[in-house]
Amino acid sequence: MRLNLITQFATAHVYHNMRRFFQRLLYKPVSYLANRFSSRPNKTRVNKALSALYKNIIANPGKKGLVIPFDVSTDKFILLSDQHKGARDGADMFARSAGNYQAALDHYFAENFIYINLGDSEELWENLFVTVKRHNKATFEKEKLFIEDDRFVKIFGNHDLYWGNDPLAPVSLMQIYGRAIRVYEGALLQTTVNNKPLEIFMTHGHQGDLQSDGNWFSKWFVSDVWGPLQGFMRINPNTPAFNNQLKTDHNRIMYEWSSQRNNMLLITGHTHQPVFRSLTELENLYIRLDSAKQTNDTAKIIELERKITGLHLQGNTPPDFNGYLDTYFNTGCCCFNDGDITGIEIADGFIRLIKWTSHKKISQRVVLEECKLEELKAGG
Repeated sequence: MRLNLITQFATAHVYHNMRRFFQRLLYKPVSYLANRFSSRPNKTRVNKALSALYKNIIANPGKKGLVIPFDVSTDKFILLSDQHKGARDGADMFARSAGNYQAALDHYFAENFIYINLGDSEELWENLFVTVKRHNKATFEKEKLFIEDDRFVKIFGNHDLYWGNDPLAPVSLMQIYGRAIRVYEGALLQTTVNNKPLEIFMTHGHQGDLQSDGNWFSKWFVSDVWGPLQGFMRINPNTPAFNNQLKTDHNRIMYEWSSQRNNMLLITGHTHQPVFRSLTELENLYIRLDSAKQTNDTAKIIELERKITGLHLQGNTPPDFNGYLDTYFNTGCCCFNDGDITGIEIADGFIRLIKWTSHKKISQRVVLEECKLEELKAGG
């Protein structure tokens, strides 16, 4: 008996050391390949796809997307994306965030928010649906409450494209939600602010991404190479530090498309990088630093320079943000490796970038950025 315990302990120790060795050896190259194949945006394709989807929703509301009129002063929306619910194994990026996600849903249900899920809610590239269903029952029950109260809009992404194109999807939806709800490619909120029309166009954001538009090689890489390695090495590449860099190419292209529309905001997910008023946290810090320099606020300058130095990559030079419009927002994701989740709230006449984080095992809502809808500099 004792010999067996010693053998098991030695085996576990060897396995642990082997995992740490491969983490050090393979983390950077495997993450590089995963990132390379996880986003290959083509500007022409992105522009064409977003424009076509928007026109389709306007012309045929209810087919590819809903058109939802709303009152700025009374209606409330929470937009979350990219849970990537998995199998609660080493490759499940959602496992650490499940608690914060469920606490957030409790809050928004009690506060009468409409929940708009912007896609990649289920990780169906790496897992079979039956596996995801078995390991996420509590989460699906929370979402089901919104459905029963007619306050849930589900949009598909590239990793859960199954909801949009598989004939068995209604059966699967019935199994987890008790009814076969409609899953859309996008949605459009319409309102009036300061006597001017305002549209908020929402979609997952994978449109025009060469990897996401049915690229079999990338899907094979994620499911058969990246997935098993991620599980063995227990790697979650969604670190908060990633969000503090300059916008990814994909987010930049999304901003450029949105900046050319009149009286419109675009909100997506997909990149896992939160963006508020077209800027990441790092980019917002650069703008605040510029303001501090103009007012000769020495203490503020020192504070902001310290924050910037601690956030961005070496070699980055301050970009020029002159002329930026407040037209693009990104929810971030619900699968950060520290368990935090981020999202976008639209409520009380404000738009907010929020984070849910755990402190002493209690989930807390934190407002990262906010502004009044009437203060946004949109096109038009």
